Amino acid sequence: MQVPIRRAQKLKQYDDGSDANQITAVGLQKMKKELVQREAERPEAIEEVDRTRQFGDFSENAEYQDAKFRLRRINARIDTLKERIKRAVIIQHAGPSNNVELGSIVTVRVNDKTKTYEIVGPRESNPSRGRISHVSPLGSTLLHHAPGDQVTLKTENGETMYQILQIE
Repeated sequence: MQVPIRRAQKLKQYDDGSDANQITAVGLQKMKKELVQREAERPEAIEEVDRTRQFGDFSENAEYQDAKFRLRRINARIDTLKERIKRAVIIQHAGPSNNVELGSIVTVRVNDKTKTYEIVGPRESNPSRGRISHVSPLGSTLLHHAPGDQVTLKTENGETMYQILQIE
């Protein structure tokens, strides 16, 4: 019997040896800023738990249950952020390159349209904003190619041809 692998375990390291904790300097600053905000919310949440504790019977005290839930959620997010910050590996991008690499901004032509993608680590990916992970199907297909190269992405819907126009 095979034991299921959790998503967090899959994110630790990929086949290409890259680390799931790779993040841009901007992404790291955002995490640090969120950590400061969450730590600032924590004392108020603790006070709310103490205040609602005085209402009596814990099993039927909805305000207390809500306050405890909020405090647990804040504490869990603080722990997660601290761990991610501690393990963060900053993406070092030297600037324009001849090949697509982690941190590159790539302009491609697909289906007679021009699109721009930034190749980032999996924790920062947001395809709707043009930020794709280097381990995503498209990101891994684009890696190590140069301007002028044509790459083919195979999906269940067929094949799509991407021509690399520019790398920043």
